[in-house]
Amino acid sequence: MSDDAPAASKVSPGPSEFRDPLIRQELKRATVWFAVGLAIFLVIILAQPILLIFGGVVFAAMLDGGTRLLGRVLPIARGWRLTIVSLLAVAFIVWTFMTAGVQLAMQASALIEIVTLQINRLLQWAASYGLGIEMLPPEQLIQQAMSSLGRVTSAVGSVIGSLTNLTMMVIIGLFIAAEPRLYERGVAWMLPSDSRERFYRTSRRMGSTMRRLMAGRLLGMAVEGVGTWLLLLAGGVPMAALLGLLTGLLAFIPNIGAIISGALIILIGFSVSFETGLWAVGVYVVVQVVDSYIIIPYVARKTVDLPPALVLGAQIMFGALFGLLGLALADPLVAMMKAALEQKSVDDEAERPTLPPPDALI
Repeated sequence: MSDDAPAASKVSPGPSEFRDPLIRQELKRATVWFAVGLAIFLVIILAQPILLIFGGVVFAAMLDGGTRLLGRVLPIARGWRLTIVSLLAVAFIVWTFMTAGVQLAMQASALIEIVTLQINRLLQWAASYGLGIEMLPPEQLIQQAMSSLGRVTSAVGSVIGSLTNLTMMVIIGLFIAAEPRLYERGVAWMLPSDSRERFYRTSRRMGSTMRRLMAGRLLGMAVEGVGTWLLLLAGGVPMAALLGLLTGLLAFIPNIGAIISGALIILIGFSVSFETGLWAVGVYVVVQVVDSYIIIPYVARKTVDLPPALVLGAQIMFGALFGLLGLALADPLVAMMKAALEQKSVDDEAERPTLPPPDALI
């Protein structure tokens, strides 16, 4: 018995030893669950930097799309085309601030006063019908409007923080657009060798989807902004330039952006007269019809068909979790996830073994 005991101890490991297959299996499960919990914790803690990086990727897709489009008419090196597109984008931003910055800032202060006055008129009208709604000061109206968009962090809520975030996204976008293959190979290097080819296919599909989505988004922003400005100017609506600029910028956020810009246009229109208010309503309807029935269907055919309810739900969720930045990037995030899932479905279908026809089995 004494000779068999040492041999048995060598063959059968104790329950606390890692040589036991059961212990190894349970340890792997515990490690996986711990890694999942740690990843969720890091995503919550690092949500703001992750969104900034993704915003840089979105900006890089815009620059890359413009570079590819310029290459169709100007066959020069990619570096020069990217430099031209980047300089044009920076020049447009500088021109906007230098040319119309002071005027738009003055109009913005008047815009807040007019919107506050119109909302208080609506509240007073509602109170006359016994709804029990009192007039609100401008500060409280602005605070409630901002809180309805979700939890806005202090970095996004402040002007300095917003400019810093925008600068970081622009710099990240420039670096990625300059050498996109470098970062693609870097991510692929961290993956198993047998998964790299699938990653490259998914990356190409996601990149193409992002470029086309951003091209359509910029086209819609330009059409809505310029069209709103010209039509409001023709109808004698005050602050046509500011309203056109706001409409164009808010067009980057589907669904919610159109509601906000439409409310501003209608409130400003009715502040002049009833006829001007009707003209403002007509302008909003015409611009949204052109964008919804011409531009958006064309972009959807060329990119990814996103159901409006899905986009709106994602905007509500990301806006509540991550504030204005999450609200603005919800649509590209959903498009990227859908493109990745579609490519995974295609790859799984291609790797599935082909079964012989039923006649061959008889």
